[in-house]
Amino acid sequence: MLALVSKKVKLQRRSACPVSVSLEMFGDRWSLLIVRDLMVRGLKTYRDFQQSGEGIATNILADRLRKLQAWGIIRAESEASDRRKLNYRLTPKGIDLAPVLLELLIWGARHEQTAAPCALIDEMARNRRKVLAEARRRWRENDPTPLLPRFQVPSRDR
Repeated sequence: MLALVSKKVKLQRRSACPVSVSLEMFGDRWSLLIVRDLMVRGLKTYRDFQQSGEGIATNILADRLRKLQAWGIIRAESEASDRRKLNYRLTPKGIDLAPVLLELLIWGARHEQTAAPCALIDEMARNRRKVLAEARRRWRENDPTPLLPRFQVPSRDR
């Protein structure tokens, strides 16, 4: 069995199947949302993720950030103005998840009721290469401008 060991993160592979290996990394509720926030929402700090509106508990967030680092999906960099603060950034391995996230976004919006505007999803589906190229450009240039708007859950009248 393959083992990945990092500070406080010990992982054992259930199998060598690529789908199984991928699900071990991203088969939880939070990991891909953290990657999404880094990739398309311009978030970069622990506090940003905590305030993203998803409701992730602090212990879970800390655990997922550690695991994503151990797997080489993200890295932590000290902020230039305050070395005590960490900014998280996707690695080349992490940005390679852009096509996966784009397809999940399109699939979810097509098959379930979401807050994503239909016109935006249709445009993204028609221009997949352009969307992916823009995501990679922003990553390369460390451009924090959000690629997508934050999709708000419609408020309910009570």
